Amino acid sequence: MNLVALAAFSDNYIWMLHDGVQALVVDPGEAEPVLQALDRYALQLAGILVTHHHGDHVGGLAALRPRLAGPVYGPAREAMPVPVRPCAAGSTFELLGQRIRVLDVPGHTAGHIAFVIDAPSDGSAPLLFCGDTLFSGGCGRLFEGTPAQMLTSLQGLAALPGETRVCCAHEYTLSNLRFAQTIEPANKALAEYRAWCEARREQGLPTLPSTIGREQAINPFLRCDQPDVRAAALQYPQHPLAADADRVSVFANLRQWKNDFR
Repeated sequence: MNLVALAAFSDNYIWMLHDGVQALVVDPGEAEPVLQALDRYALQLAGILVTHHHGDHVGGLAALRPRLAGPVYGPAREAMPVPVRPCAAGSTFELLGQRIRVLDVPGHTAGHIAFVIDAPSDGSAPLLFCGDTLFSGGCGRLFEGTPAQMLTSLQGLAALPGETRVCCAHEYTLSNLRFAQTIEPANKALAEYRAWCEARREQGLPTLPSTIGREQAINPFLRCDQPDVRAAALQYPQHPLAADADRVSVFANLRQWKNDFR
């Protein structure tokens, strides 16, 4: 299976998975990058996966329908601009010979879902298409959900096997890592990863996909229980917390700090 990151807008990725004949795409906010890739590789569009309702993830759906030979799979609890097969936690289906399962990951939006391929047919590492829930070095803003919901969603993703490839929808990595180093300046793995990512971007290459194992080592939103992360969150100048603050409060402070970070 071939995994391709199609650049869209200023910093989106539309993920394409194909076998040389058929393809699926994830969160096509724009149609044109998908149409160009389908023509370039001579592929049939067998299906579309949608994680949530935001326009930069669904804007290309209507224009892709004439080329679509299969269904659109989307969140059961969100309104979509085209008909979809509704998906929620526990849903499974097959596409391109891959068994795909669905996770509920509310927080960024109320009905956000993620798609997991635990055992790709070519024997490669598992795949996670997580939309705007988990980013490399960060997580999505809380537009509709609560800190408790997002933290639970992230913990569920962090429990996936460490080799799982994290295919998120935005090239936010460098800005996320600048914030992460503010929280954990002594994290050696984080410093090394930032240097690698900077070299990738200087070459015009994506920093993604990441892996769950890497994110566990460098992403402060997956590391709320680590002493340095917790200590930093407690001391956020705009909203200091008591020493006995719970994990959700620590996470909420981190997320607010990231919102304000420049």
